[in-house]
Amino acid sequence: MEQLSLEMLMFVLAGGFFAAYVDAVVGGGGLIAVPVLLATGMPPALVLGTNKLAGTMGSLTSTISFIRSGHVELKTGLRLFPLSLIGAVAGTFVLQQIPSDFLRPLVVFMLIGITVYTIFRRSWGSRSSFAGFTRKSAVLIGAAALALGFYDGFFGPGTGSFLLFAFLLLGFDFVRAAGNAKVLNFGSNLASLATFIALGSVHYGIGLSMGAAMILGSWLGSRMAIRKGSVYVRPLFLTVCALLIGKQLWELFQSFVGP
Repeated sequence: MEQLSLEMLMFVLAGGFFAAYVDAVVGGGGLIAVPVLLATGMPPALVLGTNKLAGTMGSLTSTISFIRSGHVELKTGLRLFPLSLIGAVAGTFVLQQIPSDFLRPLVVFMLIGITVYTIFRRSWGSRSSFAGFTRKSAVLIGAAALALGFYDGFFGPGTGSFLLFAFLLLGFDFVRAAGNAKVLNFGSNLASLATFIALGSVHYGIGLSMGAAMILGSWLGSRMAIRKGSVYVRPLFLTVCALLIGKQLWELFQSFVGP
């Protein structure tokens, strides 16, 4: 494709920064980044791979920020990281064989459930009640890491929010849940990126340019979350969930109406 104009490049950089700022805390950056990349005229398959390159750069930045701040159960993250990675590789390969749109109604239903549950449990996630893993909770979070890694590679929307919710269910506060979710999300991003590279579906020039902006956005977003705590993370989490629900419902409506 042709080289981007200065105006389009600035649009990509600004979109990447804002997407990463949000994604660093609660996920959902693809809501912004994918439409921005589509506006460049790239085909959808190339957009997804390019978004993974830029998003992985941002995800690494926010993961490091949360780890350095002490808001990550590092031992847990290291144990779950390979499961997230393996799941994402499997999901990305399956995506090449089977269309993923059939998942959209289920995703809408799950996001609505998560949003309603979080709204009515007002003090949930304000402080940590996590007291360590039992055998049952360890198996469940391991299964969640594998399944959500697969989901991220196969379909993707809302992965960060689903991971954050999984850690909230274990008793983590919003900030520690966000930090642990970022570690696993980075694993699935990395695996999906490697698969897209192997398939030749990455535009490196645009991806690296957007990724540079995402590094800055991720750093600022994660620092804000760490500094402000659950008072900041909770409403942002609910906002992103609502936007994800709206986007999936709109795309469902379009699929029923047709071209």
